[in-house]
Amino acid sequence: MRFMIVRARTLFCLILCICAVGIGIGCIRDVVPVFLVGEREIPIYSVEREDNKLALSFNCAWNDSDIDTILNTLEEYGVRCTFFAVGTWAEKYPEALKKISDAGHEIGNHSYNHAHYSKMSREEILADMQKCDDVIAKLTGQKPELFRAAYGEYNNTVVSACEDSGRSYIQWSVDSLDYKAKSAEAITKRILGKTKPGDIVLLHNGTDFTAEALPVLLESLSAEYELCKVSELIYRENYTIDANGVQKKS
Repeated sequence: MRFMIVRARTLFCLILCICAVGIGIGCIRDVVPVFLVGEREIPIYSVEREDNKLALSFNCAWNDSDIDTILNTLEEYGVRCTFFAVGTWAEKYPEALKKISDAGHEIGNHSYNHAHYSKMSREEILADMQKCDDVIAKLTGQKPELFRAAYGEYNNTVVSACEDSGRSYIQWSVDSLDYKAKSAEAITKRILGKTKPGDIVLLHNGTDFTAEALPVLLESLSAEYELCKVSELIYRENYTIDANGVQKKS
């Protein structure tokens, strides 16, 4: 009978230990970024927020013809945003990149040479990201913390490599389609008709009408939203990301 009592007590203690471990794991999960939805790794498309913050982002991959105009307009409205630069673009237009950084804007990694990451191995992806980081850091003194792949491409390998290397993968929830727009009005109409708090807006420099559309966009958006950099919009810890790419605070 005594043996049975000892066995029962041992079993009870074992159950308590298992429960404690389970609770501990649950607590850890509460503070670890959750990218996996089902079998799919998900980047950040937008952010669920209680305030009215909204982030503007520019992809820099083609030329620097409108950088001065864009920066002057952003300065006029007191807006700071995020520029995702391709490494080869930064090498070709180093003064443009420095101007962006010196004006107080955030610079993200947009790959080194605009390659198709979904066709690359994890090792190739990490090497390409690092090469772009090195170019940007050499020119600005700042290492990018945010990443956006060329063409917006991603798969599980791309997102996990990005996150495991300490970078945040940023997509967008409002696409201006400015690279193929027929007018500045087409760009402003498309963006203003879709935005809401927590959105990340995608724009490009080096297009025909983006710089022209920017004053109207900023005039309208500034009246309704607190425009900010992507890093000021997203959460760095204690968050989840749902199947639609919406980052939510845990």
